[in-house]
Amino acid sequence: MVSRLLLVALGGLMIMTGGPETMDDDRNVSDEKAKISKVIHNSIGWAATKDKELSYSCFAHDSDLFWFSPRDDGTIHGFKAFTDLTEGFFMKDDFKAIRYEIKDLYIGLSRSGDVAWYHARLDDFNEWQGQPACWEDVRWTGVLEKQNGRWVIVQMHFSEANDKKP
Repeated sequence: MVSRLLLVALGGLMIMTGGPETMDDDRNVSDEKAKISKVIHNSIGWAATKDKELSYSCFAHDSDLFWFSPRDDGTIHGFKAFTDLTEGFFMKDDFKAIRYEIKDLYIGLSRSGDVAWYHARLDDFNEWQGQPACWEDVRWTGVLEKQNGRWVIVQMHFSEANDKKP
C-alpha cells in the first residue's frame, strides 16, 4: 500500500512539473525563443555587412545541414556546401543585400528544450550585378537544435506558393 501511494505521489509530481525533461518555466521558454529568434534573424541579416562568421555561427557545422531553396541549384547539403555558396556568391562584390523582413514568425520548442522549429514569411531584397535579386513573400520553415549550449539551424526550407494571385 505504501509503495502504491508513493507511485501515485511521484506520478502526480511528474505531471505537475512536466516530467523529468521538460521546459516548464515560462521565462525559460521565452528566453530560449528570444535566442532562437536572434539566430533566425542573423541567418539572413548577416548579409548586410557580409559578416560571414555571424552567418556560420547560425548553422550546424556538419554534413547533416540541409535546406531546400525555391530553385534546385540553391539547395544545400552539408556545411561545406554552405561555405562554398557563401564564398562563391554572397561574399562577391556582385552581391549586395538591401533589406529583409520576417513576417508572422512562429517558433515552437520541444518539451526537452533542445529542438525548435519555426515558420514565417520572408521578404529578402538583394541585388546581383546591379539587378534586383529578391524573394518576396517566400514561405520559410526550419529546425534548430541546441548544440554545445548554442542554437543552430540544422534544416531549412524556402518555397514560393504556386497559387499566388497577381
